[in-house]
Amino acid sequence: MSLPRIAIDAMGGDEGVRVMISGAALARRRHEQFKFLLVGDEARIKAALAEHPGMAGASEILHCEDVVGGEERPTQALRRAKTTSMGLAINAVKTGDCGAAVSAGNTGALMAMSKLALRTMPGIDRPALAALIPSLGDNDVVMLDLGANTECDARNLVQFAIMGAAYSRIVTGKDAPRVRLLNIGTEDIKGTGDIQDAAALLREATGLSMQFEGFVEADKISRGEVDVVVTDGFSGNIALKAIEGSARFVTDLLKNAFASSLRSKIGFLVSRPATELLKHHLDPNNHNGGVFLGLNGVVVKSHGSANMQGVANAVEVTARLLEEDLTDRIVADLAELGEDRLRDNGAAAK
Repeated sequence: MSLPRIAIDAMGGDEGVRVMISGAALARRRHEQFKFLLVGDEARIKAALAEHPGMAGASEILHCEDVVGGEERPTQALRRAKTTSMGLAINAVKTGDCGAAVSAGNTGALMAMSKLALRTMPGIDRPALAALIPSLGDNDVVMLDLGANTECDARNLVQFAIMGAAYSRIVTGKDAPRVRLLNIGTEDIKGTGDIQDAAALLREATGLSMQFEGFVEADKISRGEVDVVVTDGFSGNIALKAIEGSARFVTDLLKNAFASSLRSKIGFLVSRPATELLKHHLDPNNHNGGVFLGLNGVVVKSHGSANMQGVANAVEVTARLLEEDLTDRIVADLAELGEDRLRDNGAAAK
């Protein structure tokens, strides 16, 4: 099966066109079947492509000079959806010209444009932003929502669990990923009413390709005891930033410690393989690629500050979701649960 083209918003992100093109080129060197629609300023894209001769035959350029600003409100960006590189990349997915879109631009604008253009799939009330979190276990942890929805009811959380489990099955290869709701404790009595109701719905659900295991506290997310962590976007974004900040703290702490004395520098040389492995594990570029789940199409958000390796990882995540038919998997799982059962049980839980 040939892979659909991937639309790249070449103008989004903090690092500019060159990094976006270089990242796409790196991904294609690993996977020669990748083909791209590069959306942005044609002159700047061609200059970047000159450094990667192999990309010319695998890419088409869609010229566009208008860019969504990093601080631009989603409502403002929506008015320019037909003229910006971000909007045109998403529209290429809507028209079927491309199978997916990747952008490192404004997250709020990307979500708003994606939702307006692609709409949510049947059975999903709200899309959610999911990302991979490094873990001590055998695989990364899928966590969602990470900021798309600051307030969620039990129904939303159940839908997030289904979408997160489908994503996890692709990245982990597990038939039934372990799913837990983020909470302030693991006891059954802990949590808000919506968290309690969502847990009740997930416990009662049958036929789903997941193992619902109750609750998880934030300090256990990366312990390797869970595959999917489900939460509202407000709590999820705070947890994500805390994890990223802790990773930077550990990295900086080690750097300062090893530079503090001659003995420490010698110690660094001895332990360098281990510290390099730790650095690689904590580097956000190696886990780059947030996915908007629940849309009628695949849209992936790259970190705005991602380097070439980070962009390449985001492109590879995108391609894998296309290859594994993520959208179809979610639709099938929703059908297994049943819209009527979710509605009735949700009302009963209330």
